[in-house]
Amino acid sequence: MSSFPPLLGVELSGTGIHPASWRRADSRAEELFTAGYWLDAITAADRAGLDFVFLPDTFGVDASGYGPLDAVAVAARAAAATRAIGLIPQATVTHTEPFHVSKAIAALDYATDGRAGWEVAVSADPDQTKLFGRKQPQDDTSLWHEADEAIEVVTRLWDSWEDDAEIRDIATGRFIDRDRLHYIDFEGENFSVKGPSITPRPPQGQPPIAVRAASAASTRLAVHRADLIRIGAADLDEAAALRSRLRSAVAAAGRRPDEVRILLDVEVHLAATEDRAHAELEQLDAWGPAVPPASVRHLGTADGLRALLDRTQRACAADGLVLRPLAVPAFGAALVRPARSLRARIGLTRPANRYALARG
Repeated sequence: MSSFPPLLGVELSGTGIHPASWRRADSRAEELFTAGYWLDAITAADRAGLDFVFLPDTFGVDASGYGPLDAVAVAARAAAATRAIGLIPQATVTHTEPFHVSKAIAALDYATDGRAGWEVAVSADPDQTKLFGRKQPQDDTSLWHEADEAIEVVTRLWDSWEDDAEIRDIATGRFIDRDRLHYIDFEGENFSVKGPSITPRPPQGQPPIAVRAASAASTRLAVHRADLIRIGAADLDEAAALRSRLRSAVAAAGRRPDEVRILLDVEVHLAATEDRAHAELEQLDAWGPAVPPASVRHLGTADGLRALLDRTQRACAADGLVLRPLAVPAFGAALVRPARSLRARIGLTRPANRYALARG
């Protein structure tokens, strides 16, 4: 069993990961390009006490010709509306300069007072490559090698300002100590960046980096670079075996396995009862197309989800879960705000007053 409390987060993807989720009466599909839709979903997760929210992004479009809002911009909009939840937008490095990614995530870390992260992604879609017209399509190995260089640039830029570089010395008129700013002088196959950053070192120093281990190349990068490694598995036994292999690979890479969190994706649909959850999935599948699970799937109640988290920890299957709602608004409506009092948190009701009881 893991020595630290299990993490619980959510990935918010459109109206949900089921392709027919937009057809539900509560989908709010017409609001997808409004700030209100995303703020409602993110603040619901924040109020429910979730540890983090992943915000996926892509340069591609769906069948209707629409793509998502920029994930970093959505996270920035949610910064002031949230209090505790970590905001982890996805930023694709294939067509984005690492200098810009570094500045954007650092700024988000300031906006959230140290609650920002970055999920690294690549773009293998030739159609997306054509949108930019700057390079030829790349294979998976090349894409993740480029991502490795991008991470190196971004993390060096975050460190290019020392923590005490801002001296704000009114007497001498010096705002910064130039000796505490550093050139990064990175020369790689894909990037040449001198630095330093134009943004001071983020509040966290190095905002956590997440990578989904979905291929040999992405897994290789994850074990060397990621603070959060996302995995998919058919069941908890498969997840436990994969976690064990990843921890061994992290150790072989010269890192401490307990400093890397391995998160299991769980496709989820919450309802008042398990039967209701299954019936609602049947309706989604009837609208079509039905999609087989890509990882562990939970259809049922919030209590059942808590039991799954407990089983996951006991099986050493993951250090936490990333919930992927089949239908986002339905998921948000089913979230229960955690109890505020200690008695409620440990399952005790508020006792009646003994003297009031005696008085009848």
